[in-house]
Amino acid sequence: MKTNKIVKLALVGAVCLSAGTSCSTDPTFYSQVVPETFYSSQDAVWQRFDRSFTHWRWYEANNNPRWMMQELGTDEFCLPSRGSDWFNGGVYQKMHHHEYTDDMPYIETGWTNFSMGIALAWDALEDLEKVDFDRLGFPQGTRENMLNQQRTLAAKLYLDGLDFFGGVPLYTTTQSAVKGRSTAEQTFNFIDSLLDIAIPNLPIKETLGAMENGSINRAAGAAIKARLYFNAKPYIGKEMYQECAAICQDILDGKYGKYALDDDWTKTFGFNNETSKEIIWSVPSANSKLETDGGYWSDMVPYNYKNYLGGLEGSGSNNGIGLIPSLDPTGKRYPYRLGGCYAKFNDKDIRKQPYVYLGNGKYRGMFIVGELRNPLNPDWVCTGSREYRGQVITVVDQVAYFAKVGKDPQYPNVESLQSNVGTAEENSCVRLIKRSPRPNQSEMNRKFDPDVPVIRLAEIYYMLAECKMRLGDKATAAQLINTVRKRYFVDGDPDPVTVANLDKYRMLDEWMMEFLGEGRRRTDLVRWDAYVTESWWDHQATNNKNLNRFPIHYSLIGANNLLVQNPGYGGK
Repeated sequence: MKTNKIVKLALVGAVCLSAGTSCSTDPTFYSQVVPETFYSSQDAVWQRFDRSFTHWRWYEANNNPRWMMQELGTDEFCLPSRGSDWFNGGVYQKMHHHEYTDDMPYIETGWTNFSMGIALAWDALEDLEKVDFDRLGFPQGTRENMLNQQRTLAAKLYLDGLDFFGGVPLYTTTQSAVKGRSTAEQTFNFIDSLLDIAIPNLPIKETLGAMENGSINRAAGAAIKARLYFNAKPYIGKEMYQECAAICQDILDGKYGKYALDDDWTKTFGFNNETSKEIIWSVPSANSKLETDGGYWSDMVPYNYKNYLGGLEGSGSNNGIGLIPSLDPTGKRYPYRLGGCYAKFNDKDIRKQPYVYLGNGKYRGMFIVGELRNPLNPDWVCTGSREYRGQVITVVDQVAYFAKVGKDPQYPNVESLQSNVGTAEENSCVRLIKRSPRPNQSEMNRKFDPDVPVIRLAEIYYMLAECKMRLGDKATAAQLINTVRKRYFVDGDPDPVTVANLDKYRMLDEWMMEFLGEGRRRTDLVRWDAYVTESWWDHQATNNKNLNRFPIHYSLIGANNLLVQNPGYGGK
């Protein structure tokens, strides 16, 4: 449905206020409010362009459903019930066990968020097509740049819809009548066609390390196309690894712009990462301006973790999400090939250290683990609020009611403890600090300064590596992965990828360790036919391939009776 022009006026006003710019409040009257008359300045046109990206930034890096659909229910993360916390009607346990139903709120939001973004992109494109860019003094090529960024944004959001649900309704205008779902192949081809139009007309990043601001450059469009081809087998039953490899090689060769791997991973995720050489596309963030924490800080870290950071203001937390445990209650490694991520990081990997902010935008480690006493300021401690109230918490790579051992007759010793998604304590599960590292209280004005990477060059290396592996060239695949891995080891990689050890599980482990928490794990598992066929921790394989796609929420079908439910979920 076409966005009401009154709503547009309100949105533009909101942009003026939030941006702190000097927008005139004097009214200008027109006999008809249309793009040709309303967008009478470059600022107004840019504000119109940015509305769809405002939604995308929220959807990608603030809102939880997309991340949860990609990470909960995989071998990376869980949101366990912690005593009386986080049961929430069993919804997170159902996600963990792939007991998906058509009434789950996160799945409903997963559909509405990607589809709303598409509607906003087409609405912006329709308005921008009518603007006289020459009259407003825009540089040559600005119109094509804006229009094709909207097309690329729509393609990326359609790709999310295809990934989560299969075929979706396809629109190119907000003026269309309501449609039913297209097939997965039609959706795939539509995304491909949008990118064919857009990519040649997107700007190229000419300077290595030039500032990223959330706009879509040509390499980002090419990377989205590579993602489409990379996962073509689960999407449409057709392998396109050769085609994906060609795009990835072109990106690495600089055809789409200048990028390079960062020699220090904290440059990619750190406080000044807008000039990272590795980032191809990111969600911009800055303290008191465009703030985002990557979408999971508040639900990830322990309740009082702010005190580990010197009482960092505005860093409250809900103590929920954690890594799938590596160890059973007795301390023994689980035997499953998947899961147990923390234990799979080599002890010499510099990322495996507990997170410590060092000052001046520098930090080390990306995990919350062990005794939460700040090594630089021993008086800064994170204490418990539930089972370990008043005690310094020790975060463990396990899930069990350890606090009840010897106190509750039901749990006389550790061997009697159960470990499942319903038996966690407040200190259960290692936590991740990656997409939004935090400073200490003394530098609180740096909070939210890290941008959130969405596409980075390491992904291109890994896609190309897997394509090479699948096409029979394991030697090149290993070399590509090791090129990325080497930055994590001061004295050399003790466990490099080799032709001999590179198989399905090593490839999945490498994807897990490099992209942990970046909102892609489900897609990787589905591509390897592992999402429903493998077990980890207390998640048992279902072998039900219908679960590779989520159901369509009943409310969506009720609102559009042309929508057809996915197989295996009942309904229409």
